[in-house]
Amino acid sequence: MVDKRTVVAKAFDDWAAGTGYVSSIFAENMTWEIVGHSTASRKYASAAEFIAEVLQPFGARFSTDDPFRPVAIRQIVADGDRVVVLWDGEGTTTIGTTYRNTYAWFMTLDDDGKIADGIAFYDSISFNELWDTVRPD
Repeated sequence: MVDKRTVVAKAFDDWAAGTGYVSSIFAENMTWEIVGHSTASRKYASAAEFIAEVLQPFGARFSTDDPFRPVAIRQIVADGDRVVVLWDGEGTTTIGTTYRNTYAWFMTLDDDGKIADGIAFYDSISFNELWDTVRPD
């Protein structure tokens, strides 16, 4: 059996180091919900939909020299199939501003160590400001 905490921690470490992306552990049929009132808040029916509608346009708002990535993992808690990560992310936008936000991701992993379901919480005001003021390149 896969140690799910280790799988998630490695994906975040690789993302922070710029050697990988957390999407590498998304199951194809993953569902992802962004809670709150941000522009992106809703439930996504697949990894492809979440990547195309949120992650790609989000990432396109950042400089390639200093892309958005985790800068501090505050805590990772695992209980069975559930892994929760509280983390801070930061990056320089394409217009030269710095975007910072704190995230809480609640994930259920399948037996292969892939995220089957995720729920994300973050500061919607900061996210919306980024989404509305920085256009993807």
